Amino acid sequence: MAPAPRAAARSRVRRRHLSEREGGSAVFKHILIATDGGDLSRKAVIHGVRLAKALGARVTALTVMVPYRAASMDAVLIAETAEEHQASVGREADRALEQAAMAAEAAGATIETARETHDRPYRAIIDYALAHQCDLIVMASHGRRGVAALVIASETAKVLSHSAIPVLVYR
Repeated sequence: MAPAPRAAARSRVRRRHLSEREGGSAVFKHILIATDGGDLSRKAVIHGVRLAKALGARVTALTVMVPYRAASMDAVLIAETAEEHQASVGREADRALEQAAMAAEAAGATIETARETHDRPYRAIIDYALAHQCDLIVMASHGRRGVAALVIASETAKVLSHSAIPVLVYR
């Protein structure tokens, strides 16, 4: 029995998105996975690595560290020094990238890792993807709704709003 016309059309669309007509090579050749090392980001990394493996695409995990800013001009009120801040965010970045490397190893994939320092993480993600010819960005989102979504402008929402590169959001 032949598939229903609508189901067959969806199947053709999926195949067309996953594979180019010329040569059958994957449309997504270099996938950038942005991670902050959180629980949801770890899940996005796992799924992004599996997708890259299935498509035969290169994969890079990126974490963005926010530079130090003193919250006060009064030295007594400053909670940490610039050096302490750098060490702390460096450890977090190392942990996030190590998680990505372990996910890639478990999937039998090869992964490159990178870290950037930028005061606007969404901009660093987009700029990195453009500079390194990434053709898909994979990120996690907490999926906030209502007032929380208005108040907390997530980096994922900003990447979605500003990127010309396709973004796959894991929730």
